[in-house]
Amino acid sequence: MDAPLWTEKHAPSLAELPQAEVRERLSRTVDQPMNLVVQGPAGVGKTAAVRALAREAHEDPDADLVEINVADFFSRTKKEIRDDPRFSRFLQGQTEFSKQYRRGGKGNKYKREWSKRDMISHVMQELSSYQPASGTYKTVLLDNAETIREDFQQALRRVMEQYHRNTQFVITTRQPSKLIPPIRSRCFPVPVRAPTTDEIETVLATIAEAEGVDADAMALNLIASKADGDLRYAVLAAQRAAVEGDGAISVESVGTALSEAGHDDALKSVLDAAAAGEIPDARKQLTTLLDDEGFGGQELLTELLHVADTYPEEFGERNLIRLHRLAGSVDLDLAEGNDGRLHLTHLLAAWAGGQSELDGEAFA
Repeated sequence: MDAPLWTEKHAPSLAELPQAEVRERLSRTVDQPMNLVVQGPAGVGKTAAVRALAREAHEDPDADLVEINVADFFSRTKKEIRDDPRFSRFLQGQTEFSKQYRRGGKGNKYKREWSKRDMISHVMQELSSYQPASGTYKTVLLDNAETIREDFQQALRRVMEQYHRNTQFVITTRQPSKLIPPIRSRCFPVPVRAPTTDEIETVLATIAEAEGVDADAMALNLIASKADGDLRYAVLAAQRAAVEGDGAISVESVGTALSEAGHDDALKSVLDAAAAGEIPDARKQLTTLLDDEGFGGQELLTELLHVADTYPEEFGERNLIRLHRLAGSVDLDLAEGNDGRLHLTHLLAAWAGGQSELDGEAFA
């Protein structure tokens, strides 16, 4: 779809959030800013809720809402962080923070051998220390925070304590138990439950009306039921159905849209890339599924195995058995909250690397 995504075009205001209890909790923080942990399953509207809060609380939300996807920050290499234009301005030249890391005998040269924790701590301090563009505080959103390592969380805790007067931290996560107690104790919890089928239908009907799209009630019910609480999935499926139906959401167009709205093709592409030994490409696609599509590590592992099992002739029975064996230890790592991208990439690399050990059988 080349048109703007409805998830962005029809981002809800605070009053339009489908969950009444979320509207009530966030409304209380507009005039009394506090650190928040916004917790709930993937796709239920956590990030959309925080953006709605920022639009309500800040005169200039574009300037005073800083969004950081944790997986795109804490899990990256030092070089990737340094080269990112969002952060590079904090990591070049001399600053008060960097002076303590000068290398002996080499003048004031910026030290590239900072530890990753020091580098991230410095970026977080810089993001938190500058004054808001409007009002008395700004908001820093840390999205998908369940993957932050404990030592990085400790550094984050110190930054939260130091800059609490002018910076509100909002942490979104699917697994609040992965956050260390000192962070949880400093944040007001905002549980975001999965919206009901009726609530999703109401959202879809409102969007369809705003778009001038004819929407059959049964078609909207089919989408809402299939979404099973995933509001993002439902909105994107409705948009696809409108495209398939030439401007109308009908039962027929919904049937086509739902068959295309899943991620099987993307998951198959990950497996194909790994089978061909193209691990960097497979890793890039994993990143998209984890960061943009909201998969959890264990959820993505389950879906990868399911898709692999549907192609026994293509991948080979022995390869599929070995994939499941390799997945066993990875599942344990993922259950312990370790970096999903890292362990899934290692799984695919090990799977691809073993093809030469199998006599007369190839991956693809």
